[in-house]
Amino acid sequence: MERLIAIFGPGRPTRQEYNQAAEVGRRLAERGFTVICGGLFGVMEAACMGAKEAGGRTVGILRTYNRYEANSYVDTVIPSGLGDARNILVATAGEAAIAVAGRLGTLSEIAIALKHGIPVVGLGTWKLDRNALFDRLLPEARTPEQAVTMAIELADQRAAERLTSGTAGELADDLE
Repeated sequence: MERLIAIFGPGRPTRQEYNQAAEVGRRLAERGFTVICGGLFGVMEAACMGAKEAGGRTVGILRTYNRYEANSYVDTVIPSGLGDARNILVATAGEAAIAVAGRLGTLSEIAIALKHGIPVVGLGTWKLDRNALFDRLLPEARTPEQAVTMAIELADQRAAERLTSGTAGELADDLE
């Protein structure tokens, strides 16, 4: 089965954030992961570009019905027509996620992923209050390489826990 890691981030990043996202995409592709994101520009485009440069695959879930709005590095375009609700699809599609920088849309994707038990690694993104989140953490990476390594380790750990703890339905019940 194809392995996916989601990338969250702003459509208008700084140059440093853009470069970090490209490096994240590149390193994910080098490790055999497909990048899945919102398919537009900024961090999403950079991650897709990095993945493509390394020979990887990319998936973009668009907020509109217009498939031609996707950035030119998206291999598989999914026009959803869901507007901001498409964040739910992006946030839950990967085995793990990496949030690079971000604004409110990124925060919504982080929250959705965490709510559904999908681990998220932050790279220069929101600082969440550990006391308010209880057992859900947002580990912080200092470099793109560290973010990718952490995300893959968390995805593997989550997969192992799912195998030993029961069905996906039981896991969903635990999250509520």
